[in-house]
Amino acid sequence: MVRPLVSLRLDELVARLGGELIGNPAVTVSRVSSVERAEEGDLAFVSDRKYLAKLKDCRASVVVVAPDAKDAVDRPRIVTHDPYLYFARAAQLLNPPRRPDAGVHPSATVGSAIPSSVSVGAGAVIEQDVQLGEDVVIGAGCYVGAGVSIGAGTRLHPRVSIYEDCVIGKHCLIHSGAVIGADGFGFAREADGRWVKIPQVGKVVIGDDVEIGANTTVDRGALDDTVIHDNVKIDNLVQVAHNVHIGESTAIAGCVGIAGSTHIGARCMLAGQVGVIGHLKIADDVVISAGTKLTKAITRPGMYTASLPVQSHADWVKNFSHLRHLDALVERVRALEKRLEPPEKP
Repeated sequence: MVRPLVSLRLDELVARLGGELIGNPAVTVSRVSSVERAEEGDLAFVSDRKYLAKLKDCRASVVVVAPDAKDAVDRPRIVTHDPYLYFARAAQLLNPPRRPDAGVHPSATVGSAIPSSVSVGAGAVIEQDVQLGEDVVIGAGCYVGAGVSIGAGTRLHPRVSIYEDCVIGKHCLIHSGAVIGADGFGFAREADGRWVKIPQVGKVVIGDDVEIGANTTVDRGALDDTVIHDNVKIDNLVQVAHNVHIGESTAIAGCVGIAGSTHIGARCMLAGQVGVIGHLKIADDVVISAGTKLTKAITRPGMYTASLPVQSHADWVKNFSHLRHLDALVERVRALEKRLEPPEKP
């Protein structure tokens, strides 16, 4: 299983991705690189004008720049309105993923009929009544529970666990250590304080083109399903609790925790370490800053922040001391306001 070596002429690259080519169309590239480390045969990009000065020492065979920077360099360049996006698409073309050969490893245990195009790695377990689409890859040590459905072209990296009856769409990518469909955290309490487990009878339903990071957990629904819609991108170490719904094309960064029955809209972005309490609704096109603790619903698009910027310890102690006395200060202000109010007319 070796990553194929890809080399493209610049005219071929532009024919596939668009953009305006300035320079020799016969130049070839086979790698992507940063401006600082690029060598001959590399493609680099600049999306911010403050980095244009670095281009004079850049050794890349071609650079991708915005229209207002097309004359900032005399080497071959591709002009496009979004250099970063162009760079990402070029990187995909030059770095196609390694794909193992189709077939079932002798040490795997397969209890369902699967297409001949499927690859099943060493030690993987596929239970009964599993439905796998064409070209699915099940990595080494994965577990696929009974009744699971996985769409065509989806790949599970080694040691992914998919619990029973979950549904995974087409062309998804699930990284190592992810657990899909474990029980949600549902318990009732006895009068004496003991906990009674509530069976989690829903499942997880994941749409197409979803990526789930390493060691992320997505819990099954308690009664209804946990649902992740198409094109959602979830980073490593994220907890998605039972009955959560995540809208199309939403991106969630590492260490986010989403409590049960929260509904997140489409095209949202949750930065690292955001915490969301349960049963909230978040509108479409919402951006939540890193470290924010979300305790109430958001009904309008926009950017929301509920975290303090870093400061020295001494400043933090001083500011927190003021906060401790805030209630007393409010009462003093109210008393002063009453003293300053004009007397009522007889």
